[in-house]
Amino acid sequence: MALRVFVFLLINFAALGVGGFFTGKGVPSEWYLNLNKAPWTPPGWVFGAAWTSIMICFSFFMAHWWKVEANRNYLLFLFTLQWLLNVLWNPAFFYFHESALALLLIVALTLLVTYFLFSLWPVLKFKTAFILPYFLWLLIATSLNAYIVLKN
Repeated sequence: MALRVFVFLLINFAALGVGGFFTGKGVPSEWYLNLNKAPWTPPGWVFGAAWTSIMICFSFFMAHWWKVEANRNYLLFLFTLQWLLNVLWNPAFFYFHESALALLLIVALTLLVTYFLFSLWPVLKFKTAFILPYFLWLLIATSLNAYIVLKN
């Protein structure tokens, strides 16, 4: 179990690293600072803390899923899709300033994580709680992205 958690931690934190590369100077950029942002937008440090916690929990979730999933190709496909949607959001939003495209990506990611949460409950039971931080944060992040699309 520890090895599976470690492998998923490496892969998930690689996603954060790739995403961070494309975020780069996006947060302090003139473009981002001048956007009309939602009043519930948290301070910048919350994003780093949230994603760190999310990826730790998600790694445990994936390790538990890996243990019980007979069709590992299915699991790997969905995990890879999740990884790509997560990583592609950053360049779409911060690098290309395509907030509508970013919204489509994050909505797709939110739907996929929602699928994980509800479809795996019968199999993983209370271990699905490990994906709750991801699900809840995506609801918030999607609302922040949608606000930007609608108000800019």
